[in-house]
Amino acid sequence: MKEREIERLLLDHGASLVGFSALGEKACDRYPQYTCAVTIVRKLSDAIVETIDGRPTIAYFQHYRITNTKLDLLALDAVDFIESAGYRALPIAASQSTSEDKEAYRGLFSHKIGAVLSGLGFVGKNGLLITPEYGSKIRLCTVLTDMPLAPLRERIENGCGDCTACRDACPAGAIRGEAYIPGNPRETILDAKACSDHMKTYHDVGRGAVCGICMRVCPYNRK
Repeated sequence: MKEREIERLLLDHGASLVGFSALGEKACDRYPQYTCAVTIVRKLSDAIVETIDGRPTIAYFQHYRITNTKLDLLALDAVDFIESAGYRALPIAASQSTSEDKEAYRGLFSHKIGAVLSGLGFVGKNGLLITPEYGSKIRLCTVLTDMPLAPLRERIENGCGDCTACRDACPAGAIRGEAYIPGNPRETILDAKACSDHMKTYHDVGRGAVCGICMRVCPYNRK
């Protein structure tokens, strides 16, 4: 089973979780020929996450960057496997940016789309993927492919309930405290501009590229 082969390869090379999905109408607009996705998850260090106390730290920023690099390397492992099997594969970097519309605060493809379809987790009120195993203290990357793939897990229902810990802790006031409903615009739960603008106030931490406060306070991270 090719899904299990890819999963074992990536887990052996350092992935924390691996998921598979058939994208259907959620396929990338620019590359609709890639109808399936491999989602790769790498957990963040508990000790590093604990350093975030009301503001991000240099330790968190450095860990964030190297975790993204590790994910991008894992994506290349998946690409090599898929191409060796005669299919095409397009890696989507862990930390994305686009040149067309920077004000949209979006990448080429949302990692969370593939993750949710693959049954790895649900989108929380903080706009982050929340997994049963690691909460929201994770980073993600994606490999889009034309290799036929199917989920190995059932989809997970939203589990935030009445919790508003992330909303209450957000210094930007960017989190609305509403549960995410699949298909709704991101704006129903998160003001991405307010979030980005606030991150830029941390000039001493990675040139204002990270925050992490909403992730730090999520109760799922304490399991």
